[in-house]
Amino acid sequence: MRVMVIVKASKTSETGKLPPKELLAEMGKFNEELIKAGILLDGDGLKPSSKGKRGTVIDGPFTETKELVAGYWIWQVKSLDEAVEWVRRSPDPMPGEESEIEIRPFYEPEDFGAEYAPDFKAYEERLEKGRAELKAFRAEAEKLNAKK
Repeated sequence: MRVMVIVKASKTSETGKLPPKELLAEMGKFNEELIKAGILLDGDGLKPSSKGKRGTVIDGPFTETKELVAGYWIWQVKSLDEAVEWVRRSPDPMPGEESEIEIRPFYEPEDFGAEYAPDFKAYEERLEKGRAELKAFRAEAEKLNAKK
């Protein structure tokens, strides 16, 4: 099962101040453990809401910090219980502050039944092709930027 592990924002994360190097190193080690265990599919930190928009016209910052997201992981786990165990092993992403981590499972093709399976397979193949094309495009752009 795939899950999104959502790290809620805090007052400090909303200031845009980067975490201390020690915390970044701890998170890096934890992410390496997740990779070695075959769990980490994706993850990253997000800039504060003051750098974002809601809808098409509302500039950040947004109120209610506890409702904002500071970062996320996408994990492949056997169960929600396994995800909870990994979260418990995680370094505290907001040391000294109240923060919340939420774990939410993704819908998977099997959730929709066999009649949707061919459509999901075709959809996933299109997405994978698009991701591969985007990755190749980014690699080429990086090469061009490196030459400048």
